[in-house]
Amino acid sequence: MGDVYADPDVISRLLSESRTWAFVGLGDNPAREVFNQARLLQRRGKRIIPVHPSGNAVLGEQGYASLADVPDASEVDVVGVYRRAEHAGAVVDEAIAAGAKAVWMPLDVIDEAAARRAKDAGLDVVMDRCPAVEWSRRH
Repeated sequence: MGDVYADPDVISRLLSESRTWAFVGLGDNPAREVFNQARLLQRRGKRIIPVHPSGNAVLGEQGYASLADVPDASEVDVVGVYRRAEHAGAVVDEAIAAGAKAVWMPLDVIDEAAARRAKDAGLDVVMDRCPAVEWSRRH
C-alpha cells in the first residue's frame, strides 16, 4: 500500500477545509475510539453526523441508521469508516452512492480494493491514518 492513501496534501485539506463528517459506526458509547474521534473533530468546529444501526443521537447530533438515510448526504465532506476492515468496502460503496466527497479509514482499517473504487469514483481517500494524530501534526 505504501503511502498512496496517506497523501499529506489530501489529509491537510480534509482536516482544514471539510465542514461535515459522517462517522459510520458512531454510537453513544464514549469508550469507543470513534466516539473520541468524532468529539475531537466536533470540538474543532466540524459538524458530525452519527451513522449507526441504532440511529440514536450522539454528541447532540441527530443519528441515522445508514448513510442512505442522511438527508443531503452529498453535503458530507468526509465519511469516517469506523467499522472493521471486512465491512469497510460496503461502507465505501455507500459513501460513493451517497455522493460523499471523501472517505477516511482509520488505523488498521485497510481495504485497498474499496479505496481504489472510491478514488476511481472521484473521492479523496485516506486509509490507515488517525484523524487525531494527523490533526496534531498540522496544528
